[in-house]
Amino acid sequence: MYKSVTGLADHSPGWLDTAVSLWSTYGLVFFGALLLAAWWRARPAAGARRFSARPVMALAAPLVLVLAYVAGLALKSVMREQRPCQTLHTITIEACPPLGDWSLPSNHAAIAAAAAVALLFVDRALAAVAVPAALLMAGSRVWVGAHYPHDVVLGLLVGAVVAWALMSLARRTAPLAERLHDTPLRPLVARR
Repeated sequence: MYKSVTGLADHSPGWLDTAVSLWSTYGLVFFGALLLAAWWRARPAAGARRFSARPVMALAAPLVLVLAYVAGLALKSVMREQRPCQTLHTITIEACPPLGDWSLPSNHAAIAAAAAVALLFVDRALAAVAVPAALLMAGSRVWVGAHYPHDVVLGLLVGAVVAWALMSLARRTAPLAERLHDTPLRPLVARR
């Protein structure tokens, strides 16, 4: 399957390969922008009587992404699977990472999935954009030759599971939002 995808990439128009490569390299910034927008939208208007956990969950989301990345690194150090571009002789869009830069699971896929799941907890409208974007991120990592398909599938699973578990815990933070409301940190959880 990997060779089929990279072969298709090799025979695709240059503009498509460039677009996929740019998304693969810089697409994680898009997820950061979505998380920032979710936090901005989650803060209730000034004078709101009801306190929600959404702003605190939005603030927790970047930490969730970091922990999904760490979980992926921990699995990589145990599984130690070489990159497909090291073991298979095929043309790839991106330069092959050096030996020892393990492939399984894909950290890009894990981070993208963690962002998408975190957004499901905070802002469903933005999650509707993030979920397909996460799938595109995972696919782009195979397209450019950096990962096997099973690398990105496991990355998506790792990110989703870590985010689901941690965001489920963060959901219980409405009392924290209420306490922060009367402190100098108020702008983090409510609009002025």
